Amino acid sequence: MLHILFVCTGNTCRSPMAEGLLRKLAKERGIDLEVRSAGVSAITGTSISRHAAAILQDEGVSDVATSSQLSGDLVSWADLVLTLTGGHKRHVLQYFPGSVSKTHTLKEFVEDEETVGKDLQELDSLYAQAELEISLGGDPDAADLQRIIEIRQRIPSFDISDPFGGTRDDYEITAAEIRTALHRLLDKLEVPRL
Repeated sequence: MLHILFVCTGNTCRSPMAEGLLRKLAKERGIDLEVRSAGVSAITGTSISRHAAAILQDEGVSDVATSSQLSGDLVSWADLVLTLTGGHKRHVLQYFPGSVSKTHTLKEFVEDEETVGKDLQELDSLYAQAELEISLGGDPDAADLQRIIEIRQRIPSFDISDPFGGTRDDYEITAAEIRTALHRLLDKLEVPRL
């Protein structure tokens, strides 16, 4: 069974919606997954937002109730860590560098454009090299920094919009964005039936 962890900021809006919706959609497709969510700045036990709860209730999902703080145990439990923004991904990798091979933004993970994938791999490598140079007391190579800028300008945004503090319509837009990515995730995970 595959273990998937969604990560956002407070674990009250985006990641609980992703958790609940994926659990429901995977069950409908007969895909065996265990799904959890957490926040990089969550207060464990906080209720999810009323709009997120309402959207999940409308979808028939009632098993996502309170927030969890991101922890090493949760990251270790997960086979796949899917963040809702690039900032969340950087946070996970900064605090849990051993998770680099299994941590992606949700939209990045489901991206199937080959050139974007190659750009992302190069970008991750350039960032790692720059961080290494800085940690050794040096300066990143100027050509590498220029290349980072070039790549970042052409790759699409992989952030899911944050509805926090917004209207029900804002939450509906975010839920639709998440739902689209989750369908693509399940397409990617689904084993062809013989």
